[in-house]
Amino acid sequence: MSEPPDIHRSSNRTGTTTPQHTSEPIRRSIEVEYWVIDEQGRLTDPGDLVEASPGVEREFVVPLLEIKTTPCETTAELRNELFDRLDRVLQRAEKLDKRLVPLATPVHQAPIEDRPSERTRIQDRLIGEDFEYVRHCAGTHIHVEQQPGREIDQLNTLIALDPALALVNSSPYFEGTRLTTGARSQLYRWMAYESLPHQGQLWPYVEDRAEWIRRLERRYSEFVTAATVAGCDRETVESCFEPESAAWTPVKLRERFSTVEWRSPDTALPSQIVRLADEIVGVIEHLDDAEVRIEGETGRITDEAVVLPEFDTVQEYVEAGIRDGLSSAAVRSYLERMGFDVGAYEPLSHEIDAGEELTATEARQLRLEYAERLEQDLSQARSMTAD
Repeated sequence: MSEPPDIHRSSNRTGTTTPQHTSEPIRRSIEVEYWVIDEQGRLTDPGDLVEASPGVEREFVVPLLEIKTTPCETTAELRNELFDRLDRVLQRAEKLDKRLVPLATPVHQAPIEDRPSERTRIQDRLIGEDFEYVRHCAGTHIHVEQQPGREIDQLNTLIALDPALALVNSSPYFEGTRLTTGARSQLYRWMAYESLPHQGQLWPYVEDRAEWIRRLERRYSEFVTAATVAGCDRETVESCFEPESAAWTPVKLRERFSTVEWRSPDTALPSQIVRLADEIVGVIEHLDDAEVRIEGETGRITDEAVVLPEFDTVQEYVEAGIRDGLSSAAVRSYLERMGFDVGAYEPLSHEIDAGEELTATEARQLRLEYAERLEQDLSQARSMTAD
């Protein structure tokens, strides 16, 4: 995953539960990955698509393309920039007989080649066969600007909001077999990093910035040691990774970019991604006027408080969100209490009904179908914005 643009409104103060008013909007940015296919639905190299717009980059595997925005002050600005960049890519793709697919996995078994990278080589050596799971994952990252004095509240709140991944689950398949509602999340969290569970799973709440730094340093030490044991050169590992970049936990405090990063959502239709980012930022903005508390098993947002449930409860909601998605009444109720308009979301995973097993031909057809859906979604969203 390439890095987002700097925001640079950082602070070294730790989190607090005392509301503090700010006159400046909270900036936010998005990074979203899409599979690239040819006109027959086969995975293919993006080629010149990377030249179509600013913010378009290759990913670590050949058929994956990333589109990212700059930090934006409003949802309208974010929407316009993402849609404009995506539209430019789609126009170039049409000329090259290529298309983009908004599914979190490529849905069927097919060779997925790595691009040359020392970082990838190290992970492949360390994780072994399980690294294949990562190659089948396409996701969305939402960055929210850190607010001085509230960074830890922001981090803990996004940890509590992690079950919101259920709002955009976009593929139930892995290698042609129905795996679970949120296949990418299961692959990434519970299968790819099984040998290094602290790397890919959700971390508990933190007390302050010092505790966060200690966690990063411990995980980094574990990572470097494990890579060395696996036969990698220590100096090379340390030159390719630093504590912040060697942890793939779903919610991260990003010192370098002055953001809190939520890495859990699947790739999805652009209108769904913008809606999700808007609601996430809306909750974070509410921290400016509300007390933050961690207590009980319910969780809720009121005018005066943001009440985060105990971490064990959050994990239960996350597991249900991955396993059952919005079919889980408990997940729906929790997300509604936490401020989400759950009824406005229609996750792609819930509408895909292609059976328990997919042939290669069926997988190609599914990719083509959802490439069309992406193009329609962008066209409709831009028409509504114009109106």
